[in-house]
Amino acid sequence: MSKLYGNLNSEQKKAVASTRGPVLVLAGAGAGKTKTITERIRHLIETGTAPSAILAVTFTNKAAKEMRERIGQGLSSSGRPFVSTFHSLGVYILREQSEQAGIKRHFTIFDRDDSKKAVREALLTLGLDPKTHDPARLLGIISKEKGKGIGAEDYGGRGEYGYFSNVVEQVWPSYEKILLRDNALDFDDLLVKTMNLLNDNRAVREFYQNIWEYIHIDEYQDTNRVQYEISKMLVGKNKNICVVGDIDQNIYSWRGADIKNILDFEKDYPDAQVITLEENYRSTKTILEAANAVIEKNKIRLKKNLFTTNAEGEKIGLFGGGDEVGEAEFIADKAAELIKKGTSPGEIAVLYRANFQSRVLEEAFMNRNIPYQLLGTRFFERKEVKDIISYLRATLNPDSLSDKRRIINVPARGLGKTTVLKIFSGDESLLPLSMKTKLENYISKQLIPAGFSSQELDDAARQSLAIQ
Repeated sequence: MSKLYGNLNSEQKKAVASTRGPVLVLAGAGAGKTKTITERIRHLIETGTAPSAILAVTFTNKAAKEMRERIGQGLSSSGRPFVSTFHSLGVYILREQSEQAGIKRHFTIFDRDDSKKAVREALLTLGLDPKTHDPARLLGIISKEKGKGIGAEDYGGRGEYGYFSNVVEQVWPSYEKILLRDNALDFDDLLVKTMNLLNDNRAVREFYQNIWEYIHIDEYQDTNRVQYEISKMLVGKNKNICVVGDIDQNIYSWRGADIKNILDFEKDYPDAQVITLEENYRSTKTILEAANAVIEKNKIRLKKNLFTTNAEGEKIGLFGGGDEVGEAEFIADKAAELIKKGTSPGEIAVLYRANFQSRVLEEAFMNRNIPYQLLGTRFFERKEVKDIISYLRATLNPDSLSDKRRIINVPARGLGKTTVLKIFSGDESLLPLSMKTKLENYISKQLIPAGFSSQELDDAARQSLAIQ
């Protein structure tokens, strides 16, 4: 047993040492699951497993980064295991096996904003009004169906979405044509196409099974059908799969997460070992007692009872406001009271369910001159960042009309809507001579900077986007 994890409790040590065959680790909130899975991987490496034979899949880039850093601490091995999100894993496999998958290697990845624009374009192509047919809602339905492994050709206007089912049946094929035209994949395609590739191509499937002898899946309760199938197909003949999850934290069913995946783990792997992490290191006894009292009422769950050696803690308070203003004023007054008693504002957090609720809270804090920080737009969703990325993507992938459309007038070049429409409809010959000259200057001097060849810029774009 590795010397690295002497500070783990008995159940955590058991999970770390159980490296052969399928293992299900049921880890309650604050029970040290990330630490356990990290030490398990470190133990495998310290006892002779090649880092390259280990795969760990998480749900967020932040979690993947944290896990990579933890695994690397104190290890003498120069190699590192493959730690990524499901989507990053899909990108890796599809780029490496692009020919087998029937796609171009340098495909563009549409984020949600790109996809909404594509759905809007599909609506307009079909003569449907985006104002009465919300692109975001249509995309949500398409995304949920893709998460079940269903394609546009299999959809058939499923009735569970009411009137929108018929609209989706019309829009979805057009949306797929736009993706194909732009040599693009949306987030769901990264998983669906990976699943189809592994399912349809035995050689590719066995190739990755032979590379990754040990599979780890974090937050298994949040996997959808496609992620579940990918996980199963990557497991080799030795069934060395370790999944970590908590049925009581299944909060993503609205986006396709299927709790049956973790409930049926022992059916999928009859010889599975089940280990339960119940000791909580994060919360007080008061909070755990309240949480356990609520959670135990759930009927569909695998039994566990969290406990802690932490202090009893303060009693939980409950305030019933008459409306949102009353709630916000109570919260602001409470924050002001804590600050007056010496609490740093940085130690106070306010969580709210939906973005629209922030306004009344901000007003309450401003009226009391309480300093606050609102966590808003993500870095990669800022306009200027997306513009730069579109320049790089358009350089790598000349087929991406969505990227060209985004940047052709950024910065402003005096191209009106009619001109842009003619350019993208292939009618440049109808443009006035002066406009043709301006367009040629844009392509030769601004899209490709002075002193660069197109190949040099292509190489620079690849490096900037971390494309191997």
